[in-house]
Amino acid sequence: MRDFHTPGRSAVLACNGMCATSHPVAAQAAVSILQQGGNAMDAAIAGAVLLGLAEPQMTGIGGDCFALISPAGGDDVIAVNGSGRAPAASSAAALRDKGHETVQVNAADAVTVPGAMDGFCTMSERWGKLGLADSLAPAIRYMEEGLPVAPRVAFDWARDQDRLQGDGIRHYLKNGKALDQGDLFRLPGQAEVLRRVAAKGRDAFYTGEVAEDMLAALKAMGGVHTAEDFAAATTTLHDPISGSYKGRDLLEHPPNGQGATAILLLNILAQFDIAAMDPFGTERAHIEAEATKLAYDTRNRFLCDPDHMDRLDHMLSRETAERLAGLIDPKRANRSVTQIAEAVHKDTIYITVVDRDRMAVSLIYSIFHGFGSGIASEKFGILLQNRGAGFSLSEGHPNEMAPGKRPMHTIIPAMLRESGRVTMPFGVMGGQYQSCGHARMVTNRVDFGLSPQDALDAPRSFAEGNVLRVERGYAESVRRDLAEMGHDVEVPDAPIGGAQAILIHENGVLEGASDPRKDGCAIGY
Repeated sequence: MRDFHTPGRSAVLACNGMCATSHPVAAQAAVSILQQGGNAMDAAIAGAVLLGLAEPQMTGIGGDCFALISPAGGDDVIAVNGSGRAPAASSAAALRDKGHETVQVNAADAVTVPGAMDGFCTMSERWGKLGLADSLAPAIRYMEEGLPVAPRVAFDWARDQDRLQGDGIRHYLKNGKALDQGDLFRLPGQAEVLRRVAAKGRDAFYTGEVAEDMLAALKAMGGVHTAEDFAAATTTLHDPISGSYKGRDLLEHPPNGQGATAILLLNILAQFDIAAMDPFGTERAHIEAEATKLAYDTRNRFLCDPDHMDRLDHMLSRETAERLAGLIDPKRANRSVTQIAEAVHKDTIYITVVDRDRMAVSLIYSIFHGFGSGIASEKFGILLQNRGAGFSLSEGHPNEMAPGKRPMHTIIPAMLRESGRVTMPFGVMGGQYQSCGHARMVTNRVDFGLSPQDALDAPRSFAEGNVLRVERGYAESVRRDLAEMGHDVEVPDAPIGGAQAILIHENGVLEGASDPRKDGCAIGY
């Protein structure tokens, strides 16, 4: 139980249904869909699409999505890959010939075909109850009427505004400047796009006038995308991957997402007695940082489009984790072993919904960097992601850019399962941090018995390159001790990530948790 003398957030408890996400209006929209008779899939789509207006620097219909779905009354979990592919004319060699060592984050070369809309249409048709039109109705209304800018969103808007270019400036700035807290933001062009999709399905987005609007914006920036690339966008379904930690199974989306990295990191941490450490002390922060460096180095060398990846078993192997754990000095920091050319960043949204029949949806949806590529279409104002910046340009690398290929993704949804029962869909925002955040969520719960809300409230640290970012929630003595161990300690300007979770108790009670680092909340009924 939390200390009610100090600021904090109580768990949200309900029985009929619940949503947890990073904006309260999106959470309320999702719960409203549940109350109308929709299921968790209908509600998750409603909330996610609305977040493209509520948090436009984080996500939008020009981006990608991934989901884990646990259907009502079943034991199976399905992984949905709604991520886009590089255009057929893309070429790593051509970019190398131009002198590029990485894919430029603000160029059309970084824009992969948006996969989220096909993902939403596929999920609605396969698992939804009400239909796509009902799921899109809240977003259509708010995009027409407008939504006030929330505090954290205003903070991010100001930080990311310089990434906007061309029509992106016209659609996403106010008189050339970032919107402030309380300013009303509208996207009427996207409301029209959603009306067309509600009426005619995914083809209304990937063909015809809407696709032509996006293609014109890309062509003006030197893009090689074609109408055939957009028309070919396809969502794929997979089995999740999993790893066990002290009797709990962590379910992750398979590559091209980085979920395997979270499992590898947990397997490394399992070689240490984490439960015996101070949960917010120096020793745990150090061991987690060193394990993160090693797990992420493995990710950077092997993780890619599943059709091109042949080392997944190596990443999930206990033997691999044991060997990597043996490289950790419990008293001294190693310099970062990670050398990565691909771009990584921290902007995304996450939403989870559980309904009265206990269908559970864990969904993550992103345009990658703040405001994505910064390129928006002229008429409809669709902001295009820059996920192609996640490709490598190194010749022969598994994640090398190639036609029709999906890049390595940082965004990953997750679920915990105990004794064959899904007990907690959850997700952690924060780009590259997400694998570390998943592992930390599990160890907070399992090793220290923290409630979901306490686990999200807890301070975070993250080893990124040669820098160990340590939030202000840690004691100054911890930062000092970590520095003496050889870490380059830095207090980040912005908090590390964000997260949401819903715990499904055996007695049927739903317990929602929402990260205070964001504007959102959990809402149940």
